[in-house]
Amino acid sequence: MLSFPVIAHTHNSSLADALLACINDKTKPLGSLGRLEGLAQQIGLIQQSIELTLIEPAIIVFAGDHGVVAENISAFPQDVTWQMVENFLAQGAAINVFARQNGIQLHIVDAGVNHDFGLRDHLLNRKLAPGTSNFAKQAAMTSEQCQTALQHGMRLVADLPGNVLGFGEMGIGNTTAAAAIMHKLTGIAVADCVGAGTGLTADGILHKQHVIEQAVALHQNVNEPLQVLATFGGFEIAMLVGAMLAAAERRMILLIDGFIVTSALLVAAKLQPAILDYCVFAHRSDESGHSKMLATLNAQPLLQLDLRLGEGTGAALVYPLVQAAVNFMNQMATFSSAQVSEKSA
Repeated sequence: MLSFPVIAHTHNSSLADALLACINDKTKPLGSLGRLEGLAQQIGLIQQSIELTLIEPAIIVFAGDHGVVAENISAFPQDVTWQMVENFLAQGAAINVFARQNGIQLHIVDAGVNHDFGLRDHLLNRKLAPGTSNFAKQAAMTSEQCQTALQHGMRLVADLPGNVLGFGEMGIGNTTAAAAIMHKLTGIAVADCVGAGTGLTADGILHKQHVIEQAVALHQNVNEPLQVLATFGGFEIAMLVGAMLAAAERRMILLIDGFIVTSALLVAAKLQPAILDYCVFAHRSDESGHSKMLATLNAQPLLQLDLRLGEGTGAALVYPLVQAAVNFMNQMATFSSAQVSEKSA
């Protein structure tokens, strides 16, 4: 039986007070750096230190295909999954641009793409199958496949040298899987979970809703988090769950991207609620349902850019804010060191 990392809450009252005192001693009015101040305190609690460090930030993009595309729930054909993986390897995608811009190492994982890439430089082959089964007809994966996917995600993180990890994904059909997971784990109506994905029309969104509702009725006895993941998820989503759990166990800063990545976090948080202490929520996706998903986690994302691309792009874009929070803590003068007068009243 797979054993999961045990994740400790980060809260430490004395350290939280010390971090706040350090933040308040900087040469600025109290609270004037807004949410960067809370971010700095969160990072200090994650690292259990007033001296903050960022080491070799990385983003892992997991790619996988979904059998449910047979139900005509995507505006794009399944071949786009492997074609976009090729684009990642050729350094041509948005995530390549943003990761390169911000000095972030990018790792691409074939979790279960319906394509034979052969041996390729810079592609980590963890393919479990050429895509999941169609969850409108049967469970997306077996419990054994789900556990193996979780293990792959955990082991990949164990080999990383840094202390900041962002998460991305690629997989035609995975907004359908994410919406089904969201519905099952939050109880929010399917109609409020589904969105346009890669660009569905209103009729297409309604069809996707009906596919999910019929699948939920078929699998009506599936309720436990790992059952939900195996029944409705994708190999890339399951590997995301394992990677998140392992990263939090290592006290890494977790950069959470959009709708699909947050659906994986829903599963991880059901297994280990303390994981949320380690999460920096990058942005509120323009994908319908993401705002409600974030609300169930009491999450306050840092950015609102109307993104709905995936790939980990939001995680890459938010990293400069993480750097800013760390740098003002480490480099900004204090009132005493700068000989600046503090507020008189």
